[in-house]
Order: sequence, then structure tokens, then C-alpha cells
Amino acid sequence: MKVNLLDYDLEGLVAFCQQLGEKRFRATQLFRWIHHHGAADFGQMTNLAKSLREKLAESACIQGPKVVSRHESADGTVKWLFDVGAGDVIETVFIPETDRGTLCISSQAGCAVGCRFCSTGHQGFSRNLTTGEIVFQLWFAEHFLRQHLLRNDRVISNVVMMGMGEPLQNYAHLVPALRVMLDDHGYGLSRRRVTVSTSGFVPMIDRLAKDCPVALAVSLHAPQDALRDYLVPLNKKHPIDELLQACTRYQAVAPRDFITFEYCMLNGVNDQPEHARQLIALMQVHAARGLSCKFNLIPFNPFPGSGLKQSGMPQITAFAKILMDAGIVTTIRKTRGDDIDAACGQLAGDVQDRTSVDRRMATQRQGMLGGIKVVVAKEFNA
Repeated sequence: MKVNLLDYDLEGLVAFCQQLGEKRFRATQLFRWIHHHGAADFGQMTNLAKSLREKLAESACIQGPKVVSRHESADGTVKWLFDVGAGDVIETVFIPETDRGTLCISSQAGCAVGCRFCSTGHQGFSRNLTTGEIVFQLWFAEHFLRQHLLRNDRVISNVVMMGMGEPLQNYAHLVPALRVMLDDHGYGLSRRRVTVSTSGFVPMIDRLAKDCPVALAVSLHAPQDALRDYLVPLNKKHPIDELLQACTRYQAVAPRDFITFEYCMLNGVNDQPEHARQLIALMQVHAARGLSCKFNLIPFNPFPGSGLKQSGMPQITAFAKILMDAGIVTTIRKTRGDDIDAACGQLAGDVQDRTSVDRRMATQRQGMLGGIKVVVAKEFNA
């Protein structure tokens, strides 16, 4: 069975090349061909010795999941669905801005955490993605977008591990993928521009601080344990005080001077003035212990079966003002890609979604409908 070279960070690729009798610099050349140039054919790698190219063709490959479809939102957001086998589909979302391009990457097929406001959590958990499947999302999107946008320079400047799944539950495959993103011979992304989002696995937060510290976003969503137990079941294992202590430890080595707390605004559930005041009191306690934070308020994106409603924008704005008046840096996330179910909390690439996609594809092949452009997958396979 051939080895998928997307599974390796640079040190892993060095070890593989040494097994082939090759020196380190050959691994670096190969790594650059894969990630800088997007090459999947060893025959294209013209500065590698012919003998090495032949050995690679016999023992290795560069491949990832098949593309099911590509969706383009009216606001420029792009969502890809990738088939990872056994009826599972994962989703990857590119969000263009004037000053950056952000790619939202999945780490698992489904999710076992089961947050009540997340459609992926309602789908359930299938499996962890391999390192190659995580890296492939960036590899494919970056080089597809360069071709699509007729650009030679980097398109993706930021990566957020905020797609399907809980990244820290797939730690063994996550860390090598992060190292590929950060490596100057790979994608050369700054640690400040790679963000891991977690529901709060405290032991793994501490491990990430030692192994590969990048920007950290924590799904908080509630100011006290009883409410967070309901919204984020993991809180029963790692309650808020324990989580915030881990965040304080992480901040000591983090590339940013603050931790971002994600807060999904749910009408009548966690969006009242008293909730904001409770957050302020909570953060004041932990600020005295050394924690510096930023809050990102996220408008809830409804999905069938959630039983939850989105807070109105006046309510969200009022909530933000209470936090800001107390000196807490607060932003309201702009909803992007909701017309293609690509917004925060909407990713759920299960078999039912695939059936829905197939129906929409059949309907929309004649043109545009509802601001969604769906492109048949076979045109965009790597």
C-alpha cells in the first residue's frame, strides 16, 4: 500500500526519505513541491533525481478525499464537500475578506461533543480525520483558489480549526497538520494566524501549549456551570473554572496576548443582561489571575431540530455594549455563507445532507437559484 505524503510534516517526510536512502534536502525539496506548488505528480518535480521520482511513484502518493461539490455564496464564501468514505462527508469553508482569506477546516467526520447549538453535534460522531485529510483541505483549497482567481501569490492567510469536529479530540493527527501549516517550506502561516477552536478539553489544551502553541479560541457560551452543562455537555467533565485556569496557563506561551472566547447568542437562553454581568464578574476573577481575553459574539444559525432561536441584533448589540463598557474587548461575528449552510454551527456533512445536496444540484444545474451556485464535483477533483 502506498504512503500518502500529505500525512507527513517535514520531519516525518525526512524520516520517510531516509528510508529510501535519500538525504534531508531531498525531503525539503519534495515538501516544497507538494505544498508550495501543489504538485501531486512526481513527474512534475523536475529538480528531483529521476531515480527518486521512480522510487516515490512506486511507494508513495499525494491524494485526498474526492470532492462532492463546491458551493459559492452570494457574499463570496465558498464551501466544499469532501467524501471521506463510509457515507461520511466533511466540509471546508473559505471566507474572503479585503485584508485576508480565512479557511475553516474540519478535524473529524461528525463530532462527539454534542453542543446543543451546533448542527454537526446533532449529526453524531463517525471518526477522526487523518493528518493527510486535514492537510488536504488546505492543500486543495489554496491551489484551487490560486487557479480559480488567477493568482500566483498566497490566497489563504488564516486557518481556523473551526469546521466539523473537536480538534483536540483528534490530537495525534492535528499537531502534525498544524506543523505543516506553520512550516516555511509548507504554507508559512504565522502562529497568530492559525487558530484551534476547542470546547474545552483541559488536558489537551495544556499539551498543545507544549507541543505546538497557536492561537486559541474557546467555546464558552455561558457564564456559569449550570447553563454551560446544558449547552456544552463537556462542561460536566471540565467546568468553567478549570477551563479558564487552563486558558491562563496557555496564554503564557500563546502567540497572541489574549484568548478568544466564542459565545453563541441564543434567544432567551444566554443573551440577557444578567448573563453579560455574570460574564464580567467571571472574567474579573480570572483577570486577577492573569487571563486576558476577547469575546466573539456569534449570531446563532438555526437548523432543524435545535429547538433554539437566534437572538435579535438589538439584543446582541446591547449584550456587547455591556461587556465593552466593562472594558472587555468584544466583537460581533459577521455571518457569512448562511445561504449555503456554511456559517458557524451549520456544518453537518452527513448522508442526509448529501442527499439534499444532490437534490439541489439537480435543480440548479440550469443556473443560479437563491444566491447559491453549485458546481458538479468532478470538475474540481485534484
